[in-house]
Parts: sequence; structure tokens; C-alpha cells
Amino acid sequence: MATSRTVFVAGAGIGGLTAALALAAKRFRVVILEKAERLEEAGAGLQLSPNASRVLIGLGLQSRLERSAVTPDAVSLVRARSGKEITRLPLGDAAMFRFGAPYWVMHRADLQAALYEAANQHPDIELRLGCQFEDAGLHAKGVTVVQRRGMERQEDVALALIGADGIWSSVRQHLFPEAPKAQFSGLIAWRGTMDATEVPRDFSAGRVQLWMGPDAHLVVYPISGGRRINVVAVLPGTWNRPGWSAPGESSEIKNVFASRRWSPGARMLLGAVDEWKKWALFTMPDDIEWSQGGATLLGDAAHAMLPFAAQGAAMAIEDAAVLAECLGDLPDPNGASVAEALKRYAGIRYARVARLQAMARQQGRIYHLGGPAAVMRDLIIRTLGPRRLMERQDWIYDWRL
Repeated sequence: MATSRTVFVAGAGIGGLTAALALAAKRFRVVILEKAERLEEAGAGLQLSPNASRVLIGLGLQSRLERSAVTPDAVSLVRARSGKEITRLPLGDAAMFRFGAPYWVMHRADLQAALYEAANQHPDIELRLGCQFEDAGLHAKGVTVVQRRGMERQEDVALALIGADGIWSSVRQHLFPEAPKAQFSGLIAWRGTMDATEVPRDFSAGRVQLWMGPDAHLVVYPISGGRRINVVAVLPGTWNRPGWSAPGESSEIKNVFASRRWSPGARMLLGAVDEWKKWALFTMPDDIEWSQGGATLLGDAAHAMLPFAAQGAAMAIEDAAVLAECLGDLPDPNGASVAEALKRYAGIRYARVARLQAMARQQGRIYHLGGPAAVMRDLIIRTLGPRRLMERQDWIYDWRL
């Protein structure tokens, strides 16, 4: 395999596939290593704000994504005890007009399938499923990437290696063995879906609902073209096994939300979920190294964050765009210039993702306020109003290369 413009990407998740497409658009040959034999559904719903959808549309994915995406008309902030709306932030046409790109919600599997389909059809992208990254050797010409498929071990020399293999990244472990490990946040997210016909129209309408209550919150929105409703409940806990899809007992979560602090509407939503899965929320510290020589990290491998800003997937997508831009700017890529380009990529991204990590932590605390603090929170939200609240999102949603 020629090494002059070959880049290896470890991980075929959202960040890895987006990076592959963005790099291929810059005339790189990309090899994706994915340890899974086939890509299966992971997670449930996700939100793609304009900063992310703009990148995906630029990669030619609009028609693929519009098949399953829902464009919500608003984000509705709801008080847990009464079920009454505190305020409503406009999205839909308003977001399109303000930011020049849509705000989408969709099933994570639908996004991954669209990315996979596009990557699989691209002549300059090779997908190696069932092939696990094992080790990397950095040298003047780039990176020697060691991979394993079953008992077969293979080595390839490449210009660069991108670790997009998630929060438990093997690439990070090999590049930075002394780096801090992922940290358990003390919070557990429960996720489930239901058929949209099983709940009243007010709950299946095309908007994102955020229910804020003492020590817990709910996020509800349509996915799969509006046919399904995605529900995520976040609450404290001690269970902290890695993974996305541990089974959850419905009685456990119903007991948490059974008190009078949660309205009948919230309890109805929880009761309509077909099946609960849970995952412990882990994060990465916001000061770890990303790049070394011809190798770097991307997405959760570099900066896993709490989901309370709805920007985890978006930051991986942005990473991919910036990474491809930095490498694509090189007139004659070689080991030294690639190492500098990867450092530049990390330097561009550090401050923004650290700010998002901090914002997500803060918003989680705000969502979970109770008593007089919650009353004050709701009063501030009403006083600020939809326009000023949306203006606070401009630095996120209006991001461009």
C-alpha cells in the first residue's frame, strides 16, 4: 500500500466515518479499522445542531440524512412537578434562517448508516470490519499501524493515524499510556423509545422537550422520521460499567420518578417506553494531550463530555472537518509536515471543546436544581426569554471552518 497519502482511522463510529469522508474529499486514501464484525445500533437519539449538520451537508450527505431526520420546530423547557412549559426556544425555519443550516434530531443508527453507506461507496475509503487496532510505531515517515483480524496480524505504514475509537480508546492508551483515564461522572443515562402513536399528540409533536427536576431530568424528541419517540432520563447512581446498552429494569426508573416532584405526564412517558437500556456517563479531563507525531485523537477519544449541551456527536464531526482541513492544506505531505498539521488541528480544537465540556457540566447542575434554586432558575429563564436564550447558543451553532 502506498503511504504517500494513506491515513488510517481507528473506529467506524460517527467521528471516524466523518473523518474518513472529509479526508477522502481532500484526496487522501483512508483505511478504517473497526473491531466489530458489523456495525450495529448503538445508543438511541441524538441532536445535530447547525454546526454539525452544516459539515455533513458539505460532505454531500443531505439527501441521505433527510430520509430519517426530524427538524424540530422548538426546544421546550418544562418544569417537572407541574409539567408546564417555562419557555420555548424556536428552531425549525428560525434556526435555518439564523444559522444557514438545519437543526436535526435522529436515531444515532440512522446517522451511522448514512455515513457508512457513503464511506463504503467511496473509491478512496477501505473499511476493514472485524479488524482491531493493536499498536502503532511513530517514525520519520509517519506511522506503522499494527492491526489484528482473528489470529492474523498485519502491519501497514501510513502517513497518519487517527484515533476515533471512543472513550475507551486503544489508540490513546498506546500513544499516551500515562494519560488520565475516563472518569465516572456519578450520573447514569437511561434511554428508550416508543411508537409515536402510543402517546398523546402533545408529547409526539415535532419538538425537543427538556423536563428539569430535582436531581434528574428527561429529554424527549421524535426520531426515525417522527415514527418513534426517544426518551433519555438522567439521574445519579453508582452503577458504572462501560458500555451503551446494559439492560435496565423499568421498575427501577419508575420508582425514581414516582414522587409528586414529577408530573403525571412525565410518568406516562416513562411508562410507555418499550425497553430500557442504561449507560454510565464517563468523561475525559479537558487538559489531556491529543497529538504525537503522525497520530492524533478525535471525538470521544480526546474529549468525551456529558451530553447536557447535546454536542458530543457535533464536536466529533467538527473535529473531522478541522482535521481534514489541516491535512488538506499540506502541498506535499510528509512525516514532519503531518506532525505539525496534527498539532495545529489539536490547537485549534482545544479551547472550543474545553468550553463545551465546562458548559455541559454546568448545565447538568442547572437542570437538576430543586427547591428555591429551581424557582430562581425558572424565573431567570422566563426573564431572559427565547431570543436572548438563543443568542447564547450562537457561538456553538454558528461555527464554521
